[in-house]
Amino acid sequence: MLYVLDASVAIAWAMRDEAHPLADLAFNLVRSGSAIVPGIFWYELRNVLVVNERRNRITPGDSDRFIQSLHQLPIDTAFPQNSAETMRLSRRHAMSVYDAAYLALAIAEILPLATLDKVLTTAAVSEGVTLLA
Repeated sequence: MLYVLDASVAIAWAMRDEAHPLADLAFNLVRSGSAIVPGIFWYELRNVLVVNERRNRITPGDSDRFIQSLHQLPIDTAFPQNSAETMRLSRRHAMSVYDAAYLALAIAEILPLATLDKVLTTAAVSEGVTLLA
């Protein structure tokens, strides 16, 4: 099953104390199928990992191994994004442009969205996007 993967879900895979049933489902689905992400995903993911390194929740080696393991999964990156739609969604739902990129991709590809972000979840429901559950 193809779906749009948000960084909030992927981070739950790296941080053992953030385990979540949705993250487990998304991981099992990506292992047996594939997911798609906007280009910002890889930067957002790395940023969250580095922040958690600074908080001593993980080590740089853990981050590096996690990124390497993600590159072994069938995760496709979508380029380019529709920047006008992304801006519209960001403004309409008062959310970051980064989060709007995930929503815009789910809308454009008519795919379910896997997210643990509450603002993004609310915006997705408002836009009629199916949520992975």
